[in-house]
Amino acid sequence: MAGPLLEIEDLVVDFATDEGTVHAVGGVSFSLEAGEVLSIVGESGSGKSVTAMTTVGLTRGKNARIQGSVKYQGKELVTASNEELQQVRGDRIAMVFQDPMSSFNPVQKIGDQIVEAILAHHDMDKAAAHRKAVEALGSVGIPDPETRASHYPFEFSGGMRQRAMIAMALALEPAILIADEPTTALDVTIQAQIIELLQDLNQERGLSVILITHDLGVVAEIADRVLVMYAGQIVEQGSLDEIFYDPQHPYTWGLIGSLTRLDQERPERLPQIAGQPPSLISPPSGCRFRPRCPHAFGKCVEPPTLEPRLPRAMRHADRCWLDPQDKKRLREVDGRIGLEAPEAVMQGSGAGAEG
Repeated sequence: MAGPLLEIEDLVVDFATDEGTVHAVGGVSFSLEAGEVLSIVGESGSGKSVTAMTTVGLTRGKNARIQGSVKYQGKELVTASNEELQQVRGDRIAMVFQDPMSSFNPVQKIGDQIVEAILAHHDMDKAAAHRKAVEALGSVGIPDPETRASHYPFEFSGGMRQRAMIAMALALEPAILIADEPTTALDVTIQAQIIELLQDLNQERGLSVILITHDLGVVAEIADRVLVMYAGQIVEQGSLDEIFYDPQHPYTWGLIGSLTRLDQERPERLPQIAGQPPSLISPPSGCRFRPRCPHAFGKCVEPPTLEPRLPRAMRHADRCWLDPQDKKRLREVDGRIGLEAPEAVMQGSGAGAEG
């Protein structure tokens, strides 16, 4: 297949509220290649989940204003009818939500819910759909899937419920899986199992994955490419190695600097990004990170564009006015910025990204 599987161009999402218009996503552009794992990372409220939900049409409503383009294999989804969108959502682009505890109907059996999803998209009898549901449960490592399909959600642990959610998504054999904080509320051991499952699905099935997280430890385990979002905008994008070895934006520096590290002695108190994310009803003028940035200067009152600052890395771009030489000097002063290897990040160490 020629060209990207998914293309998002200048996506803008605003929500009308009683307090004012929330500018949730402000001009986001990126693409996803077949078989790629793309991670979107940032603090809560940075626009990660809204971007993902808009991709599959889940933010449509009378209080939402959506502009820009979302194309799946060249087909425009922003202006698609609900019927056209239904052919893509779930069937070609599946989404796993961040709360496995409340994602299932508590009074329906797990297997019946997966069967219902299959029958909504595929023309087959109920017995065949049940066999497909059991097969999907087995494919994500749920033991005795035939028996477990007859159980209710409360009979599953949190980790097993998350696996069942992934099974429901995979039962439709999508090309893209969007995983929104798939390790939330799970202990570190179960987190590692879920990430390993996503890796296996990517490698064995060629499944393209968009992983949304605030945990750079998870990102280091699985991502091919990383988008760093702040206040509704992408502030840096690049390959996994570029983001971890050679971060260019002060916000990315703050995220990496606040991580628990295996390659350094842990300080008494981990550094954190000062302040709080801005209100998206009235975001700061110029650079949106300016009020929290320790390196802000006069030019930062002008809005920076996302563009490559280093000619040698055309896909590594950032939204910052600092000169590349100044960035290099500042990073040398702070030894916690940049890693010797992404593996130096401890999985489950994303607390710093929460601010």
